[in-house]
Formats: sequence, C-alpha cells, structure tokens
Amino acid sequence: MKKSLKLLGAIAALSVFSAGAWAQEPKPADNTAVNSRDKSGESMTPVDQSNAKADIQLAADVRSAIVKDKALSLKAHNVKLVAMNGVVVLRGPVASDDEKKRVADIATGVTGVSRVDNQLDIAH
Repeated sequence: MKKSLKLLGAIAALSVFSAGAWAQEPKPADNTAVNSRDKSGESMTPVDQSNAKADIQLAADVRSAIVKDKALSLKAHNVKLVAMNGVVVLRGPVASDDEKKRVADIATGVTGVSRVDNQLDIAH
C-alpha cells in the first residue's frame, strides 16, 4: 500500500512539473545584434565565397582539418567559413572560448592560409 501511495505521489508530482514546463511560452530567437553586423557589408558571409579553384580548395582543406578534430563539438565542426586569397573568415557559434581559439588555430595551420578572421561566437 505504501509503495502504491509513493508511486501515485511521484506520478502526481511529475504531472504538475510537466504541465508547468509545457505552459511556458518559448522565447523567440533574437539574432538582431548578429544580423546587424552583416547588414553593413563589411563582414564576409558564406555567399561571398569565391568560385576560384584555389579558394574552393582552401575552404575544403580548412573544413577537412576542422572536422578531423574529433574533440571539437558538432557546432565547431559546422562553423561557416569563407576562403578568399588566403584569408579565411570563420563565423557561427562554438561551445566555448577554448573551442573558438582551437578552431582558429586549426585554420591557421592549414597550408595556404595567410590570415584568419575569427568572428566565431560563443553559444550560450
């Protein structure tokens, strides 16, 4: 009998918790600050990727080096990158400051990269 009452109490508590969790409205995504930096046209975005064979190969080499590092998060493996004339621009969220630095270091170490513009954001 006591076990049944404990089980019923646990179910009731879970039901109350679940109802409260579902009752909350999800917050809309707010990328206003990030989007405003892109409006100026000063920052390179993925649509700026050059179609020159050397730039496409450099972008592929940097992506391959980043993905090869299995210690990085899925976010880091999926950062946006643009390669043009030896300059690599990194954008998007990563898990931590350490990961932000690690991704930039990996990109810097790729043959053909002359400079890395690290615009990565820390995901919260």
